[in-house]
Amino acid sequence: MGQIIVATNGQSLELFFIDGRPDGMLTAQVFNWTGHVLMTPRTQLADALRRKEARYTGVYILLGETDEGKIRAYIGESEDIGERIRSHDAKLDWWTSAILVTSAANNLHKAHVKYLEARLVEEARKANQFLLENGNTPPRSSLSEAATTNMEQFLEYILLVLPAIRVDGFLLKTRPLVVNTAAPKAIEDGQGAIFELRTPKHGVFAKAILRNGEFIVEAGAVGRLKWEGTPTHNYRTLFDELASSGIFNPHGDHRILSQSYAFTSPSAAGAVLNGRATNGPESWRLVDGSGRTYKEWEAEQLQRH
Repeated sequence: MGQIIVATNGQSLELFFIDGRPDGMLTAQVFNWTGHVLMTPRTQLADALRRKEARYTGVYILLGETDEGKIRAYIGESEDIGERIRSHDAKLDWWTSAILVTSAANNLHKAHVKYLEARLVEEARKANQFLLENGNTPPRSSLSEAATTNMEQFLEYILLVLPAIRVDGFLLKTRPLVVNTAAPKAIEDGQGAIFELRTPKHGVFAKAILRNGEFIVEAGAVGRLKWEGTPTHNYRTLFDELASSGIFNPHGDHRILSQSYAFTSPSAAGAVLNGRATNGPESWRLVDGSGRTYKEWEAEQLQRH
């Protein structure tokens, strides 16, 4: 057995590895949250369904992978979550892990979990990271104003826990953002620094802002129409995903980013826009007139702090 406790945004999250293996069954709980999350590989499903919480009312997520490497998911609910998953085990072959979300005191009822199921499907469709196996978005159940507020808070915790157990499909990468100007002091303090990428030879131009640890490229960024780099490069997959999802759309001889998008790094952003591997830290430059690269600016930040 093993456990790890991490803090995020003022919350204490406890991950408990039931058999001491990070790839085995685990539970996740947040301090002062009544919810309980159990994640299990399908190979340990029998052990997982013998646990008491598997007989509770809750919502569940089945996860698998397509031949192309995209994550498949199915979201459901049940008053006996384990019994429903047994049914899926007999009928569905593609999934390889399951996540069971219940309350520690088993005080969720049918209307609660139908509401949570609907909201999770809505959030998954909004994030557009999963190949979602749910045919339609189920309707939200009718709850009182107080119960609706409680379930929205419950949902917030679910969406907090899932990325911590490596389930990123509900993370919304697009951002409501317009990059204009930032106060010089804010830039020097590492808050809201604005950068631009220019590749005149290929007509590539973009602006981005570093905010809360995210490198967010502004909507309207102009990139290359096709991926021109090594076909097997990791960022080729990201290029294809954005192109197929309606976020990076053809426009003449180029592509236009239709929504502001949070990339994991300047290199990821640069590669997608240039259609090939890019040294992001050297390619993005501050727009403050200094001409400093992201790499130079980052080095100054590290020295300052």
